[in-house]
Amino acid sequence: MSAAASADVPAPPPAAIAEDAVPRSRYAANQVGLAEAARMADEAGRTGRAAKLRAMEAAGAAQFLAFDGRGRGRAVEVFGDLETADRVAVLVPGSDTTLDTYQRFRAGAVALQQRLQAEHPRSAVVAWLGYDTPGTVSTTVLTAERADLAAEELAPFLDRLSRMAGPGSQLSLLCHSYGSVVCARTPTGPAVTDIALFGSPGTGADSAGELPTEARVWAGRGDGDWIADVPHVRFGAIGFGADPVDPAFGARPFVTGPGGHSDYLKPGTESLDSLAGIVLGAADTATTTPTTPTTTASEAAHA
Repeated sequence: MSAAASADVPAPPPAAIAEDAVPRSRYAANQVGLAEAARMADEAGRTGRAAKLRAMEAAGAAQFLAFDGRGRGRAVEVFGDLETADRVAVLVPGSDTTLDTYQRFRAGAVALQQRLQAEHPRSAVVAWLGYDTPGTVSTTVLTAERADLAAEELAPFLDRLSRMAGPGSQLSLLCHSYGSVVCARTPTGPAVTDIALFGSPGTGADSAGELPTEARVWAGRGDGDWIADVPHVRFGAIGFGADPVDPAFGARPFVTGPGGHSDYLKPGTESLDSLAGIVLGAADTATTTPTTPTTTASEAAHA
């Protein structure tokens, strides 16, 4: 379904939830909104959207911190027990991620949570579709306009999330494709310890040190990722400049393996192992010299 087609899908406004509401209250309120959005889409003849929303409802005990079924849609879903988690990964998606393609995004979050749980039960994953992603084939995807708007939403969300998670929780931002542009513009507090950029077209910054964060910054790209062929240049507001996997950028490298642009969170991949290692604290034992790593995130995760 195109952006134009999805723009007129009817849905109720997001649930009114108190700022200090606990996660379980948020889950219940958004479950009601999700069911109502599916009903309204069905009544309007938008059977494709209705089916996708019902799939979201049926996917286990759905835990949505936020949900908005209007237009292309927004959703923030939790996997795991957020209130006891001391390691929380926040996935920030790239272009063409909408409610109509949500299951693809969700599958990556589920794979990561299963991988984390195998080693650290007190972990949680948050799939943050909290912004209007640009289309892959559009002029919007070439500029930071959507990323700037998204960063204004993501920064306060991270602050709230750190208060909802378990005591002393550490957050990791895992940012795919255009999502890496979003993360590069998001100021983070001390709760965010790591930011991983993967499949990135660039960030708009010339170096990791320019990002508005004190977190460790990681970068990786699969050997089969087509984004390697995208020119890392910037002309005015067009393009995102320096390649985050270039050693000159100053990010810490992590092992990704042979995968393509959509493969980073697939079960059994080296990239999934590496990202799980970053979330679980492999960064603490990694080298501080990006160009000569002595311990990869994947290796440290299995140490």
